[in-house]
Amino acid sequence: MIDMPCVSPDGKPTKSGIATLSAIKNGALTPEAVSEKTGQALFKVRSGLRELVKAELVEQKDKNYKLTPKAEQLLA
Repeated sequence: MIDMPCVSPDGKPTKSGIATLSAIKNGALTPEAVSEKTGQALFKVRSGLRELVKAELVEQKDKNYKLTPKAEQLLA
């Protein structure tokens, strides 16, 4: 099985990245909540969140994540 990244090489979110961003937008602020809402394995959610932070699409504060304005524009 191929691990699906959350951010493509051109910096845009992939299908799993969009699912993660949408889950955060809809109130899933922790990796566990994102995993539950998207059906993705927790280890994949955690690695995806790291990618999304590097791509400046989400910010982490303690154990919670929130969308950046850049991500909000993409989802609009």
